[in-house]
Amino acid sequence: MYFWVQIRVKNVSRLCHAKPIVTVNGRFPGPTIYAREGDRVLVKLTNYAKYNISIHWHGLKQFRNGWADGPAYITQCPIKTGHSYTYDFNVTGQRGTLWWHAHILWLRATVYGAIVIMPKEGTMFPFPKPHRETEIILGEWWNSDVETLVNRANKMGLPPPTSDAHTINGKPGSLFPCSLKHTFSMEVEAGKTYLLRIINAALNDELFFTIAGHNMTVVEIDAVYTKPFTTRVILIAPGQTTNVLIKADQPPSRYFMAARPFMDAPVPVDNKTVTAILHYKDIPKTVIPSMPKLPAPNNTNVAMSYNKRLKSLNTPQFPAKVPLKVDRHLFYTIGLGANPCSSCQNGTQLTASLNNITFVMPKVGLLQAHYFNIKGVFKTDFPDQPPVPFNYTGAPLTSNLGTSLGTRLSKVAFNSTVELVLQDTNLLTVESHPFHLHGFNFFVVGSGIGNFNPSKDPARFNLVDPPERNTVGVPTGGWTAIRFRADNPGVWFMHCHLELHTMWGLKMAFVVENGKSPEESIIPPPMDLPPC
Repeated sequence: MYFWVQIRVKNVSRLCHAKPIVTVNGRFPGPTIYAREGDRVLVKLTNYAKYNISIHWHGLKQFRNGWADGPAYITQCPIKTGHSYTYDFNVTGQRGTLWWHAHILWLRATVYGAIVIMPKEGTMFPFPKPHRETEIILGEWWNSDVETLVNRANKMGLPPPTSDAHTINGKPGSLFPCSLKHTFSMEVEAGKTYLLRIINAALNDELFFTIAGHNMTVVEIDAVYTKPFTTRVILIAPGQTTNVLIKADQPPSRYFMAARPFMDAPVPVDNKTVTAILHYKDIPKTVIPSMPKLPAPNNTNVAMSYNKRLKSLNTPQFPAKVPLKVDRHLFYTIGLGANPCSSCQNGTQLTASLNNITFVMPKVGLLQAHYFNIKGVFKTDFPDQPPVPFNYTGAPLTSNLGTSLGTRLSKVAFNSTVELVLQDTNLLTVESHPFHLHGFNFFVVGSGIGNFNPSKDPARFNLVDPPERNTVGVPTGGWTAIRFRADNPGVWFMHCHLELHTMWGLKMAFVVENGKSPEESIIPPPMDLPPC
């Protein structure tokens, strides 16, 4: 499969405001990449925008092929204006809904789109075949230029303003001004079943999503089949995908699909409701759609109970290969902080850290430095534990918030099994954090509120059919435990998928080595790899 895409700036109008935005092929959202399990995919990208660019193929494992993964200064240097690069990768052992997005600056505010991977020829879905399917991509919109807002906020040491609206397929919906024509509508026929491929491409918000009057049957998350279950609402974090079946079994009319943030911490969010329309065939557009009831924005119980229902399908055809023996135990604390900044408004710069380390982005791609043995770019001394244990989720800690800075990676033995516990902390405030691991899927074996107890909590782990994901939410004031097998040599990024916290340094990377030289264990770099 060969795709040719261009990064171009285009004027787009939403909420009565027009502005130039960065797009792929002039489209917002960008085009869907369609492939089939087993395909080789080549995407030649030419950059005509003023910003440097890179594209991440979110959730594709890129076995031995980090050169195609996309995060800027991790597996490649960005593609400069006027230059091209071809992402060349195989879709191996994966099928379902993933997505692609810019992986530099905040450009994924407008540079994103779906990846739809069909099963191999002759292989059926493990659920009833739908009549039709549609991508539902949840995003965010700012009336002002996002990069300008971010740069201004960074100079002040503060977060940028929240978005002005959320969007469904690039449209905020009819509840917003100047938006009647900017409302996505999906036509359905009574009695038929439809597959919605739902993607949260928002930069900073977990979202509740529901459809007035209709049940949804969850059948897949992050391109992994699940045990089907029926729900009125789903929760989807930034970076995650969820496939649901809906049956058009209600009285023919028009029904709103709606999404709104979930936030159970004292953190500002854009809490307005975005809508699209489920439109039964032959119903006049003058009919006012029914509005669904969304959970309260801080409804932790709905969020926790939904996540507990997610389980891998775990059949002979689609087994859940959960590591039962663990070779390496990791415990990472997630913290906000503040470091001195003479030019900032309060003399401090808000920051974020894992194990009290704020990641410093290099000037050379980490994978290049690893492959070509370039010295001085990174260290492999990222600690397995935080420097000082404390009551992680106790009373808020508002002093001694400084962090150490460094480009520090964790070296992991090839094919070893890893258990990683991600622990939220009350440094400044508790908050939920969706984390994405590049290069791997992992199993979410446990989660809870409060401090992780290594003596008691592992006894409650689900080691039979836990959900398999590439992006997982760490609950506010709580912890999440994941397990994975490090069977993919290379340098692989792990970071919070809230763009704000990634910008503040809430990220790190793993180096997976198999005892051979990088030249022997990793596919050679392509000839057109962008220079640094």
